Amino acid sequence: MRYKSTRTPDKLYSFMDALYSGLAPDGGLFLPESIPHLLEEPEEFYDLSLTEMAQHFLAPFITGIGVRELDRIIERTFNFDIGIRTLDGHVSVVELYHGPTLAFKDFGARFLANVMSYYLHEEHRKCKILVATSGDTGSAVANAFLGMDCADVVLLYPSGKVSKIQEQQLTTMGRNVTALEVEGNFDDCQRLVKEAFADEELRKTVNLSSANSISIARLLPQAVYYLYAFVRLYHTHDRINFVVPSGNLGNITAGLITRFAGLPVNRFHAALNGNSVFAEYLETGEFKPRATIPTVSNAMDVGNPSNLERIVSLYGGSTDRIRRDVTARSFSDEATLAKVSEVYAQHNYLIDPHTAVGMLYADELAKQAPRDHFVVMSTAHPAKFHDDVAKAIGGEFSIPERLAACLTKKKVSRLTGTSYPEFRSILTGDLK
Repeated sequence: MRYKSTRTPDKLYSFMDALYSGLAPDGGLFLPESIPHLLEEPEEFYDLSLTEMAQHFLAPFITGIGVRELDRIIERTFNFDIGIRTLDGHVSVVELYHGPTLAFKDFGARFLANVMSYYLHEEHRKCKILVATSGDTGSAVANAFLGMDCADVVLLYPSGKVSKIQEQQLTTMGRNVTALEVEGNFDDCQRLVKEAFADEELRKTVNLSSANSISIARLLPQAVYYLYAFVRLYHTHDRINFVVPSGNLGNITAGLITRFAGLPVNRFHAALNGNSVFAEYLETGEFKPRATIPTVSNAMDVGNPSNLERIVSLYGGSTDRIRRDVTARSFSDEATLAKVSEVYAQHNYLIDPHTAVGMLYADELAKQAPRDHFVVMSTAHPAKFHDDVAKAIGGEFSIPERLAACLTKKKVSRLTGTSYPEFRSILTGDLK
């Protein structure tokens, strides 16, 4: 399998080149040259474990790694549970937050870290991993690379725009992880990372790689849990739709890849908070980035979603084709917190604000299509947003021990502005 840029599809790259580069040389994002039809017969996967499904799906996309070593990487990545909770005949919730940092990002981050560690050790190289995070990506990546001698991780997060627990996760890792507290928003963090990758002079002296969803090695493994959820649910539900809480659009892009691989999903629905750029794009056909709006579902606070470029490329540039498979809807903070309360009262089930945005859309869609089943991808444990969730349900709830442990540690971060020269000087200097 070779990889192409969303901007210059006639030039092809190896998987290792795509992995190391993050962004394509022309500034585009990598996609597989073609997507094999691996998933047209989902009943073939019914008796397989999550790990076995991952091995079947990922093997055709990964080159340069032997079968046994790839199997070991997959086993080290997909070694925690996925929960599926069916709330009623119309809506199920897929719990993707049972990994070490309690967020769905653990799947992609752990796969990327294990693959990159393999290549770097084979070549006796070391690199700097750059990660812009709106909350959960940073801690997942830092945890995945923590203690690895082949990589230093640089996390960029927007100051004052992540939850207290998220910030503690980001800033208490230590060792080979540096947290940069950026005096701006997530889009500023993402822009700085992209500028670094476009800086040819910098890359001559600093070996950079990315662990954001711009990385194809973080995107592909996320497709596996769509397959897993579909296989576990399709025997009891005629038409399955995925409802995906969305910000930078990486998660829903991974889901769409399964559709191109033949998985017979009916439609994908992007549930958005007040940052409604994607919904407006689908309505008007014009992409108009805008300043980020802070919300209670902060990991989705993205005003310039980079993975839209991948979605447009997958569909050959046709907005009409995208609309046939994908919808999007925006919801307010007030409605989000009310949904947290409602789900708890009706089902004795705790959800975080991001999942609540998905539940809002799923319930709305279920009323319009009562014969369909809507599967909400639950992206984070509610304890990661403890204060907002506790307020919504009117009471306290327990925090998992591995999350509570970071609250007693001292925050260590480096404050920086939004100018690229300042960020560049940090990368070329002593990170500590």
